[in-house]
Amino acid sequence: MKLDECGIKLSLRQWSRFNYEDRYELCYRSTESDTHRQIYRGFLEDLIRARANEEPVFLTQGQPTEWKESHSVPTCLQKQLMEKDLSPVSPQKWAALTPLQRFSLIKLSRSGHENHNLPAALKEFNL
Repeated sequence: MKLDECGIKLSLRQWSRFNYEDRYELCYRSTESDTHRQIYRGFLEDLIRARANEEPVFLTQGQPTEWKESHSVPTCLQKQLMEKDLSPVSPQKWAALTPLQRFSLIKLSRSGHENHNLPAALKEFNL
């Protein structure tokens, strides 16, 4: 989620080059404000260059932010649920999810993404 917020694509190979402290920082640094996101992005860019000896890859398009909206279930999720013959998620249950849970469901319901983990995520989130 934080990687999407700062607009950087991180490969598993790059992640594997980071030490525990690097990973901890990436997990727990704030991205709550524009300033925090800029700081996070700069930290991650430097980390990729230093540890993986590569240039960062930037996401070319704006990432979806429907997960930030807790008042209505996004269309892309509703569509995937219907296509997979899964039970719909009520607006009340959607609103009760954490931002990270909502983000995960949006990512798993995007076209072009491997959606086979969507049923497992719904189960894990008691949906």
